Amino acid sequence: MLNQILFQIIFLLSKLPFKILYFISDFIFFILYYVIRYRKKVVLENLKNSFPEKSDQEIKNISKKFYHNFSDYIVETLKAFTISDESLHQRVQHINLEVFSESQKKQKNVMMLSGHVFNWEWFNSLATIIPQEKCFPIYRKMQNPFWEEKIKKIRSRYGNEALEADDVMKHILRNPNDGNSAYMFVADQTPHISMVNFGLKFLNQKTPVFVGYDRLSGRMNVTFVYCEMEKIKRGHYRVTYHEITPTNQKFEPYEVVKKFHQNLEKTINKNPDNWLWSHRKWKYKDAIKHFDE
Repeated sequence: MLNQILFQIIFLLSKLPFKILYFISDFIFFILYYVIRYRKKVVLENLKNSFPEKSDQEIKNISKKFYHNFSDYIVETLKAFTISDESLHQRVQHINLEVFSESQKKQKNVMMLSGHVFNWEWFNSLATIIPQEKCFPIYRKMQNPFWEEKIKKIRSRYGNEALEADDVMKHILRNPNDGNSAYMFVADQTPHISMVNFGLKFLNQKTPVFVGYDRLSGRMNVTFVYCEMEKIKRGHYRVTYHEITPTNQKFEPYEVVKKFHQNLEKTINKNPDNWLWSHRKWKYKDAIKHFDE
């Protein structure tokens, strides 16, 4: 009952115009940054380790901008429950969609790799403008069944079919590789300590990385695409799609993982306040078994 009441409040809030939602975002920023200081120690530590060349004042400025972006992300995610297709298409530009047409012509399914760059939740509407008939956003299952169903519903809008991360590899291998499917990975996830195996240097740190999607490069002839998300201004984003290609004729082991993180690092360096610094990306770095310099 409590979950249902909370959802109804969220649903009603999502119908508010953006002007009011961003006023709420400013209030959320004040609470997170000044009152409860949400994960402030984690954010500052991550930033200092990632940008050792920056001064304390520069780190503080990036941190403050991050909390503004994070607060916008919260209200924009609420808005995702009711935002219209037309409004979302006006607020998110999709650049270089030719990648998807070419992949379909070559009868190769598409593996989209994005990072936790704001607002990664909003490019689900891509499904309505690419030639692939089926789009599958990949997500981590929530423990609460009620919210699991609601979040899955958001990610299954626009004709998408959200897939739980534990089921995705089986689905990909069983699904025909005919160019008519696109999979959406948020690929900078931190693997559970029991799954930490490979690591690389990312943002000046020894970083454990998720490698599940990399295994596909040696098993299937698919197209890997890096999704470069940029915040143009408040409530407006641009996603540019870049095909990830092998240096030689075929991908080497971990090559896709390395190239994805190289691309993501460039994106973060351009706008460092627009990435999710509050997550504990480096908490399992000492568990890495194989490290690539």
